[in-house]
Amino acid sequence: MAQRKGKTGNPNGRPKGSPNKVTQSTKEWIQQIIDGNKEQFEQDLKNLEPKERTAIIERLLKYVTPTQQSISVEAQLQAEYEQLEKLLQDAPEEAIDEIVKRIEQLKSNSDNGQE
Repeated sequence: MAQRKGKTGNPNGRPKGSPNKVTQSTKEWIQQIIDGNKEQFEQDLKNLEPKERTAIIERLLKYVTPTQQSISVEAQLQAEYEQLEKLLQDAPEEAIDEIVKRIEQLKSNSDNGQE
C-alpha cells in the first residue's frame, strides 16, 4: 500500500550528523579524478592567458578557503561588548581601576584637544 501524501516510512529522517552516502561516494569519485589529473590540470593552467588563469584560480579558492560570514555592525558591537564584559568580570579590581583611570585620561585629553 502506498504512503499517504506528506507521510514517510521514516518520520525521524536521517539521524543528525550521519553522512550522506551518495554525497560521500561522489566526493570520493571526484577526488580520484582530480588526483589522477593533477599534472594535466597544472599544464592546462600554464597554457592559459594570465587573466584566464587568475579567474580559474579565483573560482577554485572558494573550495579551500573558509567563507567569511557577513555580520552587522550591531552584532559586531554586541560581540565585542560581551567579550569586554567577560574580561572585566575576570579581571582583578586593581586592573579595572587602572583601565578606568586611563579611559578618563584619554577622555580628558580628547575634550581638551590633546592626544
